[in-house]
Amino acid sequence: MKFAFVSGSVALDFVGTVQSRRDEALDLLIAPADLSAWTTASGMLTEPARATAADLSAALDLREAIYRLTLASTTGSPFDPADCAVVNRAGTRAPVRGELRPDGTLLRHGTIGAVLSTLARDAMELLTEPPGQVKECAAPRCTRLYVDRSHRGSRRWCDMARCGNRAKAALYRSRHA
Repeated sequence: MKFAFVSGSVALDFVGTVQSRRDEALDLLIAPADLSAWTTASGMLTEPARATAADLSAALDLREAIYRLTLASTTGSPFDPADCAVVNRAGTRAPVRGELRPDGTLLRHGTIGAVLSTLARDAMELLTEPPGQVKECAAPRCTRLYVDRSHRGSRRWCDMARCGNRAKAALYRSRHA
């Protein structure tokens, strides 16, 4: 399973576990084990927490609520109170705990509930940032949302190595065809 972490926000990287939402959506979180794997791949936990079917269901509900709220924030639309409730409920739990080790490493501990709480809190911070910082990738098939922290605020792609490179290569081919 290959997860991407290019959004500039762990909450948006979590939303990005559904690829190509407008076309042939590919959900990378099908089973509880996928959620467990994502928690360590994202760096949220040092050791994977065991996820249950109920955890996966709660995670998917949170992911979709964050997605809808973020889309609303990019268009200036009002937030759906039901989506706010999902995020607020997840954010009430204790977040992931950190432990600094004498060797300078950081261990991150927690349950799936702690991961969801941390994701919800990240989303809350993101959703209250100034408008225009969160964008959707300009690549035609990509639906990834990302935080544009570029100097001019002119970033167009979620990941230059993937979507940006493909777009520039296609433009080059069309000009030289």
